[in-house]
Amino acid sequence: MRPSGRDLSEMRPVSIETGVVKHAEGSCLIRIGDTAVICTASLEERVPPFIKGSGLGWVTAEYGMLPRSTGSRMRREAASGKQGGRTVEIQRLIGRSLRAGVDRVALGERQITVDCDVIQADGGTRCASITGGWVALKLAVNKLLKARAITTDPLVSPVAAVSCGIYAGQPVLDLDYPEDSEAGVDGNFILRGDGQLIEVQMSAEGATFTRDQMGKLMDLAEKGVAELVEAQKAAVA
Repeated sequence: MRPSGRDLSEMRPVSIETGVVKHAEGSCLIRIGDTAVICTASLEERVPPFIKGSGLGWVTAEYGMLPRSTGSRMRREAASGKQGGRTVEIQRLIGRSLRAGVDRVALGERQITVDCDVIQADGGTRCASITGGWVALKLAVNKLLKARAITTDPLVSPVAAVSCGIYAGQPVLDLDYPEDSEAGVDGNFILRGDGQLIEVQMSAEGATFTRDQMGKLMDLAEKGVAELVEAQKAAVA
């Protein structure tokens, strides 16, 4: 029995509210269970120096957790003068995941920065950030299309992510914090809406796993991502 009472293949409730930040070209508040992340997308008519003049666009991301997004107060990273290794790793993951669903030629030589701010954490914050980040990105791109700044939608497919793991010896979908903290195996699965894999992060937290178990987790991930993509499409419709 899962602590939440969910079935092994059951997602937490998912909601995506758009237009939550006035000044951003695209924004949403995504809630997956008790995890909540504000995602914004900001357009700039410039690109990093390493691709200037290439005709290619760029999508990047930043990630952070508010001090009381967790059970006890976290110190702001700004107060220590640098980002932690976990933060850097997660925001790089978000950026490269979102870029995997972008035709950078169609985007043109401009940059979109996706900011993901965790306001409440209960497991799966990086997955929620990727899923909500795509919604914010899509809304920003829609503004470019409406203004006729671009003629072709550069987003070739939705991008979504979900966690899966082995909890109490069973493969489970969408781990919340009580499961994540005790899971023998923990994994994050990032996929495009067309089923193409972008990245899989799996590790033996307390126990090793078999190839068969990995396959079962992959099946759960595909089911979860399909549900998330439907929520994304409904949010941007």
